Amino acid sequence: MAVEIELKARLDDPEPVKQRLFSLGTYCRSYEKSDTYWAAGGNIPSSEVRVRREIDTETDGRVREKTLVTYKIKEIRDGIEINDEREFLVAGAGPDGAGGDVFEGLLNRLGLRPFIRKEKKGRSWTVGAPPVLAELSLVKDLGWFLELEILAEEKDERIIAESRKRLLSLLETLDIPPEWVESRPYTEMLKNGKA
Repeated sequence: MAVEIELKARLDDPEPVKQRLFSLGTYCRSYEKSDTYWAAGGNIPSSEVRVRREIDTETDGRVREKTLVTYKIKEIRDGIEINDEREFLVAGAGPDGAGGDVFEGLLNRLGLRPFIRKEKKGRSWTVGAPPVLAELSLVKDLGWFLELEILAEEKDERIIAESRKRLLSLLETLDIPPEWVESRPYTEMLKNGKA
């Protein structure tokens, strides 16, 4: 089990943040992520199943394609998400997408329906030690966001508090005001059509 402690901030101009990330962190990859969120009856539940088709371009130019299935239980505290996450790769989900299609067919047969689709493109870096994953993303229909994430092995209140401080400190280092933190999940913003 992994626990994600993360925040996202809305950005008007990604360029200054990108330049700061290149100077502060280690560049990892560029990515394209196409997510479909599934739920019973098409309603947004407190947790959902996400099927992500991802294309990563590594720093050496290698391209990797994968399909990930994720189940999260989300909790939001003062703009910080604490997600109890379960995730696995779908076998046979290469360039033709067959494995992902088969898995989505299973979700459909089980009575789940897609309720939101999300597409984002961007770049990622790791910053500091233990590493903070920083992703600078253009989310279709919503604009630019910086996502900062720390993975913890367990849901420990001390670790959550320390991680929150680290995320907010990094946000300050990147010259992003705390009022730019967006606490709403992307699915909520997309469903309501509000950027």
